[in-house]
Amino acid sequence: MWQIWLIIAGLFFVGEMITVGFLVFWLGIGALLAMIVSLFTSNIIIQTTVFVISSAVLILVTKPFVKKFVDVKPTNTNAFSIIGKNALVIKDIDSAHSTGQIKINGEVWSAESENGETIPEGSEVEILNIKGVKAIVKGIKITADMN
Repeated sequence: MWQIWLIIAGLFFVGEMITVGFLVFWLGIGALLAMIVSLFTSNIIIQTTVFVISSAVLILVTKPFVKKFVDVKPTNTNAFSIIGKNALVIKDIDSAHSTGQIKINGEVWSAESENGETIPEGSEVEILNIKGVKAIVKGIKITADMN
C-alpha cells in the first residue's frame, strides 16, 4: 500500500507545481505521512485518517504564515498613472478604422475615443482610462480667451 501513497503524494506535488496557492503541497506531505504509517499497519482506515488529519492540521497551521509570503496583492502599474492627464494626438483617432495615437510624457500610446468620435491630429485630449494597451480619451474643448 505504501506505493499507492507515494504515487498519490507525487501527484499532489506535481499539482502544486501547476498551481500557485501552496495548498496542494500539504496534501502531498499528508500522503507521505500516510505512506509511513502504511509501513506499520495495513489498515486503510488508519492510513486515511492520518492523511486527512495531518493534511488538515498542516493547512490550518501554516496558512497564515504562508499567506504573508505567497499572497500577492494586485498593484496598479505605472500605466494607470497617466489617467486624468492631458496628451497630444499625434495620429488621428478614428474608431471606425481603429487608428489613433497620443503622446504623453515622451511615450506614444494607441488611443481610442470614449464615444467613437474622430479626434484630429494636433488636438489635446484627456486620458480617461486604460483598456488593454489602448488609452481611452476624450477631446478637450478649448475656449478662446475673451480679453
